[in-house]
Amino acid sequence: MADKDAIRTEKDSLGEVKVPAGAYWGAQTQRAIYNFPITGLLPYPAFVWSMAMIKRAAAEVNRDLGLFRDKELDGLIIAGETIAEAIMQAADEVIAGQWADQFVVDPIQAGAGTSHNMNVNEVLANRSNEILGYDLDAARKPVHPNDHVNMAQSTNDTIPTAIRLGVLWRLDQLLKTLDELAQALRERASEFDNVIKSGRTHLQDAVPVRLGQEFAAYARAVERDREKIAQSADGLRRLGIGGTATGTGLNAHPEYHERMVRVLSRLTGLTLYESDDLFESMQSMADPVHFSGALRTLAQDLARIANDIRLLSSGPSTGLAEIQLPAVQPGSSIMPGKVNPVLAEMLNMAMFQVMGNDLTVMLAGQAGQLELNVMMPIIAYNLFQSVDIIINAVGVFTTKLVRGVEVNREKAEGWLAKNAILVTALNPVIGYQKGAEVAKEAMSTNRTVREVVVEKGYLSAEEADRLLDVRNLTEGGIQK
Repeated sequence: MADKDAIRTEKDSLGEVKVPAGAYWGAQTQRAIYNFPITGLLPYPAFVWSMAMIKRAAAEVNRDLGLFRDKELDGLIIAGETIAEAIMQAADEVIAGQWADQFVVDPIQAGAGTSHNMNVNEVLANRSNEILGYDLDAARKPVHPNDHVNMAQSTNDTIPTAIRLGVLWRLDQLLKTLDELAQALRERASEFDNVIKSGRTHLQDAVPVRLGQEFAAYARAVERDREKIAQSADGLRRLGIGGTATGTGLNAHPEYHERMVRVLSRLTGLTLYESDDLFESMQSMADPVHFSGALRTLAQDLARIANDIRLLSSGPSTGLAEIQLPAVQPGSSIMPGKVNPVLAEMLNMAMFQVMGNDLTVMLAGQAGQLELNVMMPIIAYNLFQSVDIIINAVGVFTTKLVRGVEVNREKAEGWLAKNAILVTALNPVIGYQKGAEVAKEAMSTNRTVREVVVEKGYLSAEEADRLLDVRNLTEGGIQK
């Protein structure tokens, strides 16, 4: 069994660094581990996948352009094409999910993401060397993390490209999750469309609505937010890879940018476009900020819907209790029989986190200077976390709450029967002033609007029944 405390020595431009013997990372990654023990968190899989995809594409493009040179090592000649293909194989392994434990740099790290970029470069270089038959502790190795894995690249163009790819990687799953929520809400809307209840504005009694109308409105809100997210994601499809350090494309072949976009499109299966301005693509984080804003809009809508669900299910004995939620766990450690709306509460908390993430993304987005935004690592982390949170939280909310919601018709219709604001429907016939008089008396005497308006002689019993047909009241129009 290998000694878990064994170390090897790696070198970078600052000198020697001790690295765990079995680690595929190298000196610069190890320095980042020492320098940034901030959160204890690791990069999201989307960030690892997207960076590995860029390295994989770059190795192929640079190979096809003939830029990999043959390497002489200990009397052996290693063909440049062989080096490129070893990098491609190593990157393919990472893309497939291997070596996930080798990506170890804290999300809060050196500006721009150099530490994460070098973590990927070093892991791929050492794995490539291993593929070529060289041990991790070999004194001399053919594949270099900067010269080969990072060829024609800079942190400054790979990280913004990786942010875009990492979001797009999960976009279909995100949109599908929202589609499923909207569909589940529409199914409840159809099921509840014959339940007529009291509307409420300002948390006070208002004219009648159908419970189905409330749930249909929730579904439409989610559908509209889904459209906003899909539209905002289109801006992320424009890639600035090839700008290298400042947007000039220094050290990259003139065909590199166009070829990279084409190869990345093929490898990822995503629709991607060339940037129309590499300098803008490097300077500006507006596209990720715009996408984050669309996630925030969804989050505030979902938080609002979760609040409504909690109100509608409140009680059950002393609240509205118009709907009943699935009981998924006991609600109290001291009060027997208590069941809480925990899934709606979970959704609230999840969406608050997304809203907070958006604030971080916005602040980081405006914090760039001149040719680079150095706050990209925290933009990446918060965007990837928001996408993950929405997919997971909305998925659970849909399957465990929305699809199991039941109506408490007796409570819903019982509250409506006591609602004196039904008198609003009589305004065109008896006028606002008499309506206010009827409502006040109905509430003070605990009688119905129908009883009071007939007793006062403002309407006959037949007229009152016709004008106060509650189903008709939910269809709009003027009651005559």
